[in-house]
Amino acid sequence: MSLASGVNTLTAIHTDSQADVNAPWNGHDTRVLIVAVIGIALIVLLIVVWKVHAFLALTIGALFVGLASGIGAGDVTKSYETGVGGVLGYVGVLIALGAMLGKLLADSGGADEVVDTLLRGKPATLPWKMGLIAGIIGIPMFFEIGLVLLIPIVMLAVRRTGGRAMLLGIPALAGLSVLHGFVPPHPGPLAAIGILKGDVGITLALGLLVAIPSVVVAGPLFGRLAAQWVPIGASGAALAVTGGSRRSGVASAGADGDGDRSTRPVGVGQDTQDTAVTGRAQDPEATSTPSFTWTLVTVLSPVVLMLIKAASDVWMSKDATLYPVLQFIGDPVVALLIAVLLAMYTFGTGVGFTVAVLSRKIGESLYPIVGVMLIVGAGGGFKQVLVDGGTGTAIAKIAIAASLSALVLGWMVAVLIRLATGSATVATVTAAGIVAPLATGLNATNLALVVLAIGAGSLFFSHVNDAGFWLVKEYFGLTVGETIKTWSVMETIISVMGLGLTLLLSLFF
Repeated sequence: MSLASGVNTLTAIHTDSQADVNAPWNGHDTRVLIVAVIGIALIVLLIVVWKVHAFLALTIGALFVGLASGIGAGDVTKSYETGVGGVLGYVGVLIALGAMLGKLLADSGGADEVVDTLLRGKPATLPWKMGLIAGIIGIPMFFEIGLVLLIPIVMLAVRRTGGRAMLLGIPALAGLSVLHGFVPPHPGPLAAIGILKGDVGITLALGLLVAIPSVVVAGPLFGRLAAQWVPIGASGAALAVTGGSRRSGVASAGADGDGDRSTRPVGVGQDTQDTAVTGRAQDPEATSTPSFTWTLVTVLSPVVLMLIKAASDVWMSKDATLYPVLQFIGDPVVALLIAVLLAMYTFGTGVGFTVAVLSRKIGESLYPIVGVMLIVGAGGGFKQVLVDGGTGTAIAKIAIAASLSALVLGWMVAVLIRLATGSATVATVTAAGIVAPLATGLNATNLALVVLAIGAGSLFFSHVNDAGFWLVKEYFGLTVGETIKTWSVMETIISVMGLGLTLLLSLFF
């Protein structure tokens, strides 16, 4: 689906829900808010206190919330399954393709080449370099795609430096998240632009002004603090994908977790003891190493393809002969598939792997991410049950009752719906629809600022009802508490920074 058609779909969703949003407050609204809070608390207790697997905890929480919110017993499982399918039908495919690319990138020695280049210069500049790379990659990509591409490089750099994962992980996450929330052609900003009838070019320009300082503060600067709060080394599914074992010399944090990291799986078919000592990821079966140039070409190929698609959405006529071709090759799934096929040569047969070895490595890449996919899917199911139960609508009614400017109201509505449903898209579309009447008569610049404020609000405090929360947790091998102290706080910093910067810019326009 193209970004333009996605905006049309989201606008239709907003129109269909507008009548409910404007209806008077009722007992059901109170009920679903209370149920949502209880449901989130139940999931946290199941995982943290009773050590229930996150997939089961999310499933139990979703069914409880659905039934308690008034969704019929026959429909609650359908709602959950729709949410799971909606996430895994897209994100699951991207995770699988990204794991394949990451495995080949690491085992071929390509990730070593990238890390060798990044490590040149002063070590203190590495978090800044990681934030810059994430920001560049994040321009055309969804958060999930950028994460699966960057994870092998981040984790290998952590292993090679013997440092703390959050020092490099937070800048990468911040770069991807900021671009996702503020800068077109990401679907959230585009949806808000479509509803508010804003200008893409002005929003893009102002979005970059907001994005750069937000990445700096929430990325390298906060990363130092996050690394002190959660002083872990390389671990989690990301390390397993790159074929390593967790470096034992780095402290492990937190007794509030959901499992012992030492029992978590490592890569298959690798000399993990050797890689833990040397910090290098290249498989001994490789007879050569891909050049730095070919490594960049392979890793950035999906970025380029998606940028071309985004450019065609904005500047090319849909009747042009080349338009459907660019839409096809720039689709995230197709772009990543092309990158994997290219990697099978540049990171596969091109470095000496036989066809049999290459096939084995493709299969091995999927082992560490099976659990990740199930947990992320369950997070999507929990989010969908909250939405279908009416939690988002109840939050929107509260926001309407507050007499605020379009900019502040848009941020607050997006924050509340983000907290309640975990969906940045639902938060963006609902907030844009609510503030649309207040935005009538604003000039293009002020409309762009409202769009950015809504985008900032949609990123606020990701927690257990957000599939992205579980993706970060599993990839970095964090506990629930550690994920909140790092990822959730980082998202909140981005959100508050975004609001503050849009308010500042509004003084000059």
